[in-house]
Amino acid sequence: MVSGLAMKKKIKNKRNIKISRRNALIGGASSILLSSAIAKPAISKGIRRLTMTHTWPKNFPGLGTSPERIAKHINQATDGEIEIKVFAAGELVPAFEALDAASIGVADMYNGAEYYFQGKNIGFNFFTSVPFGMTANELNAWIDHGGGKELWNKLSAQFNVISFQSANTGVQMGGWFNKEITNIDDLKGLKIRMPGLGGEVLRRVGSAAVAIPGGEIYPALQSGAIDATEWVGPWNDLAFAFYQVAKFYYWPGFHEPGAGLATGVNLDTWNSLTNTQREIFKNVFSHENTYTLAEFNHHNSIALKTLINKHGVQMRSFSKEIMNELKLKSSEVLEDVATKDPISNEIYLSFMDNLKRLRNWSKHSELAYMASRED
Repeated sequence: MVSGLAMKKKIKNKRNIKISRRNALIGGASSILLSSAIAKPAISKGIRRLTMTHTWPKNFPGLGTSPERIAKHINQATDGEIEIKVFAAGELVPAFEALDAASIGVADMYNGAEYYFQGKNIGFNFFTSVPFGMTANELNAWIDHGGGKELWNKLSAQFNVISFQSANTGVQMGGWFNKEITNIDDLKGLKIRMPGLGGEVLRRVGSAAVAIPGGEIYPALQSGAIDATEWVGPWNDLAFAFYQVAKFYYWPGFHEPGAGLATGVNLDTWNSLTNTQREIFKNVFSHENTYTLAEFNHHNSIALKTLINKHGVQMRSFSKEIMNELKLKSSEVLEDVATKDPISNEIYLSFMDNLKRLRNWSKHSELAYMASRED
């Protein structure tokens, strides 16, 4: 896999195009790199043309359609002043190099899951989801009101981007397995697709966890390259037809109780926007964050019924023994994260302080109500 920087150099050499800081600022270098059809002046007749690359399969329900909707709403809200060309995973750069692309100006923006970039700094995990961490509502509370956004800005600035919450998939499922998982030993030696810190937790109980992009999961599961996978939830899992190659569908997803997704903007591009345009961007991201959570909850409820009634999927829940062991290992993993570097320690301490308070409130509010509703 070619790195984002190497890819930029390769394309530059091939097309003999000089990409200046000015080009990156006014239009995004990627619009120059792709083809003469795209390589038009960044500003023409008052129109600002930007590029966004994301980590999802093209037009994939929810995940892939959200970046397109963001681009559309920004265009509408700016009365056509800003047009954003959206590139799916692999069209401009590989999925896991979306942040690289925005960082160096190959793209003006990226959209994806922050934990895909934990190789750059492990603190990125907290802005997607961590095992036994925050629900979507709790994550919003921490980032918007509990100091999370300030720490996120501090981290992202090291990579020349500013990032925002722009989607949330809600509570995710535990995953698809080719065999029943009845005790913790059944996870040992299991080849499972799980990115982020959830993957590290599984490694500590003996699994062989790997991180691969969404578009590569089905063939890997079908070929036996992996034995199990987590993805998102019923809506997206049905779209990938995992029920055709895996028999058992497990819940709950200990690793992602409220997975937040992000849209990041190259800092030079961001600073070149007007104050009004920046406010429009922030408002569109905020709306999309709320919209997608409702979208996933709606479609997940329908898709789960389809998976069970139409496709005969066998639902299973992880045992209390398994969940307790995973929780123990999760605490160890998070504590280790805090020792990696100063910014990760800051993020960890803020996250855990907020989680303690929010968890107590959730216990007396939503959790208590839901338990009563089910009785």
